[in-house]
Amino acid sequence: MTCALVVPAAGRGERLGAGVPKALVPVAGEPLLVHALRRALASGVVDVVVVVAPAGEQQHVRTLLSPLGAADLRVVAGGAERQDSVRCGLAALPEGVDVVLVHDAARCLTPPSVFRSVVAAVRGGAVAVVPVLPVSDTVKRVRAGRVVATVDRRELVAVQTPQGFSCAPLRAAHRAADGAAPATDDAGMLEALGHEVLTVAGDDTAFKVTRPVDLVLAEALLSGGRA
Repeated sequence: MTCALVVPAAGRGERLGAGVPKALVPVAGEPLLVHALRRALASGVVDVVVVVAPAGEQQHVRTLLSPLGAADLRVVAGGAERQDSVRCGLAALPEGVDVVLVHDAARCLTPPSVFRSVVAAVRGGAVAVVPVLPVSDTVKRVRAGRVVATVDRRELVAVQTPQGFSCAPLRAAHRAADGAAPATDDAGMLEALGHEVLTVAGDDTAFKVTRPVDLVLAEALLSGGRA
């Protein structure tokens, strides 16, 4: 059995305003991507790593990641959308992969325990698994600037990564979605095909670094030894 990690890291990260691809933005002296991969490999469940890098950055990314000691590291160029990049990553997988994890480099502090939980759930028979946290904010549905409903947050969760999948159904979902509107996550693509998606507990440190304030938080957690 082989578990592969696909990291779509070709995004520009314009909201961060750092002037470099998002995955390569430094925090505590190292790129987000390096922090993310270090934690994934520390889980002990990842056999193959496929990083989907910005076009022209493949060798740079390979050099950055080689000190982490991944047994099988593959770096390929990404596509225009996240969905395209994941598809590029799937195309680079070796034969024999049974579990695929899709992970955002921007969730650079996701602890190894979350990777282990997701893989265990897939190997336990789930087709798709996502780590989640309860929603703490009040959520309202808005139309044309007016509140039309208050949503019962007891039924809501915030979804994190890594998302885990049985390999064949994930490939089939990407083939079925080819040419469709870009999906916000891979689990939604399997939902659309009627697959059940299971959840495991996420982690507060697995937040997504999207805005400058998120970088400040990540720096604080790393400097304080809490991540």
